[in-house]
Amino acid sequence: MKKYTILLLTVFFVWSCSNNSPSSPNPDDFDREAILVNWADNIIIPAFSDLSETTSQLHSSAESFTTSPTQQNLNSLRNSWENAYLAFQHVSMFEMGEAMQLRFRDNLNIYPTDTTEIKENISEGTYDLELPSLNNSQGFPALDYLIHGLGENDTEILSHYTTSSEAQNYRTYLTDLTLRIDTLTDQILNSWTSGYRDEFVNNSGNGANSSLDMMVNDYIYYYEKHLRAGKIGIPAGVFSGSPLSGHVEAYYSEGFSKALFNEALSASINFFNGTHFEGEADGQSLDDYLDYLNTMKDGADLTSIINNQFQVAMNEAQALNDNFAAQVETDNSLMLATYDELQRNVVNLKVDMLQALNINVDYVDADGD
Repeated sequence: MKKYTILLLTVFFVWSCSNNSPSSPNPDDFDREAILVNWADNIIIPAFSDLSETTSQLHSSAESFTTSPTQQNLNSLRNSWENAYLAFQHVSMFEMGEAMQLRFRDNLNIYPTDTTEIKENISEGTYDLELPSLNNSQGFPALDYLIHGLGENDTEILSHYTTSSEAQNYRTYLTDLTLRIDTLTDQILNSWTSGYRDEFVNNSGNGANSSLDMMVNDYIYYYEKHLRAGKIGIPAGVFSGSPLSGHVEAYYSEGFSKALFNEALSASINFFNGTHFEGEADGQSLDDYLDYLNTMKDGADLTSIINNQFQVAMNEAQALNDNFAAQVETDNSLMLATYDELQRNVVNLKVDMLQALNINVDYVDADGD
């Protein structure tokens, strides 16, 4: 009888201990809607509003330049282009809703731009910029060519808009491009502010079609494919085996590619931490979600690991030339080193973070990395 009594007491003790021990937090218990509200109201909509202001100014500057193609107006147009291109880096990752339907990023930032197609469009004077086949002859990269790359100096560039037999066609094409950038931007902003914001926030459940799951996937896809690979890896020859200096962003400006990269990386860091657009306040975001789950990796806090690696990548990039094409051609090892530091966070975000949040990858990784 004593044996059975001892056995029952042992089973009861083990059962009691297991039920009184703290359990791991459930990802589904976190207030996912609070993250979506912060993203929509303090990051996404303000960023698109800012882009809308800069694209409006860009189109206005293009109209002034085409009306009077002077050096002063060309300089003003270039300044407006830079401001809008920098603002675009803060929304490029948000391929949700209307932006996804319009394929916003493809319309505004496919590079290298197709200069042959641009010249054909200008020469023929008939083109439909809504056609996907013309994505690589419009947007910011095409403008880069039209205001920086048409000649060896500004005198040659200006001649295309003044004395050339196709001067009127050049002026028309330039303003058509800036108008399309501005129109698409306003269309997406209007969508967010006229109903999509509430749809986005209210879709706060879990699962592949929830706003948070889709946005996190879009964010990681952007970081991996467009920031890490597009801005650094492809020009550095990571995927081709040899450097491709002509594939840098803002190639014809000869000195703006690093600024665009820094802006994009800062935007990615701010999104992870929920930092308000053009502000210092932090709202609920992925860092808070991971902290709620007490997510650890190799004995260290995953949020800290990710943020520390972001900073390491940013520090590594500071050694790069302002002109990434020149950097690739003179010392590509620095580009490769920056790529490696960016790559380390792909693992942290795409593997460790997604596992912790119980989110599945919804895109195909086919670049062998």
